[in-house]
Amino acid sequence: MILALESSCDETAVALFDPAKGILGEWIHSQIALHEKHGGVVPDLATREHLRNFGPLLTRAREEIGFGSVSEVAVTNGPGLAACLVIGVAAAKAMSLALKAPLAGVNHLRGHVWSPFIALHAEAPAQFDARLAALLPHLGLIVSGGNTLLFKLDEARRVTVLSSTRDDAAGEALDKGAKLLGLGYPGGPLVEKQAAAGRADAFDFPRGIGQRDELDFSFSGLKTSLRYQIEKMSTDEVRARMSDLCASYQQAVVDALARKTRAALRLGGGAYRSLGLSGGVANNRTLRAALEAEAARGGIPSYAAQPKHTGDNAGMIAFAAWADSSVERGAQCGLGVEPSAPLA
Repeated sequence: MILALESSCDETAVALFDPAKGILGEWIHSQIALHEKHGGVVPDLATREHLRNFGPLLTRAREEIGFGSVSEVAVTNGPGLAACLVIGVAAAKAMSLALKAPLAGVNHLRGHVWSPFIALHAEAPAQFDARLAALLPHLGLIVSGGNTLLFKLDEARRVTVLSSTRDDAAGEALDKGAKLLGLGYPGGPLVEKQAAAGRADAFDFPRGIGQRDELDFSFSGLKTSLRYQIEKMSTDEVRARMSDLCASYQQAVVDALARKTRAALRLGGGAYRSLGLSGGVANNRTLRAALEAEAARGGIPSYAAQPKHTGDNAGMIAFAAWADSSVERGAQCGLGVEPSAPLA
């Protein structure tokens, strides 16, 4: 059984994963209410909250399930806010010593890589390896507040990054767009809520890099375009057309993501056998529908992370630590760090 801890940003999370059964339990403390008044995450406050909450969460995990069968401790060791990561790593080292279990550091993005497959494993743990093999090579899209990238997961479970954003992440663009519109934080869900009643073609916002076979993303121009549009309108006009502004802005983000995914599938020459979507923005229903449509167009199945595994969570860290065990430890494996590297 794997005990996992996650503290890369503003969620304190603990999970227990049994390869023979799936995720046995997840415990999380969200800081959204704390940071909402500041319009974004304040690193010092986030660090303090991690320090306060790991103890109670670990106590709950021990009381509800127990640590007697834990054979490994896994923890997010990057990327993320440095001070927040330090708290999680320190707590994981303490648990590793207390339980006499080896400790592994897991790249947060590799957690997102594997998160769409957590539900597949839960359906039939004993058949997971065979079912996964039928879905590789896999094309995945990670969309969050800090990262936007396309990657390939090959038959050897190696990750190759195909593209990333040249400036802002898609989630950051949605959050900053919401801030420009005076909607608050976190912005993505607020934009989506407003967009539900608007017209996606009401305003013509840019779709980023336009070259047909260029896979990189860019969202800085989109934010600038929204600012210029708002400056041309009165306060009353912005309020009256808020739904249309949000719908058009959101559609520009989704179109850019879908178009680059379509280009990656095309450049793959039909080699990909599945398409995945993960990261915090993967909760957006318009985006999920767009990626499902791209998969259907390519004749392959699509897998999106469950809502509870789209944001920062320890379940995906535990699952990635286990799934990566088939990859030789110490081998560079994409995303810039070892897959699940032992920590001293």
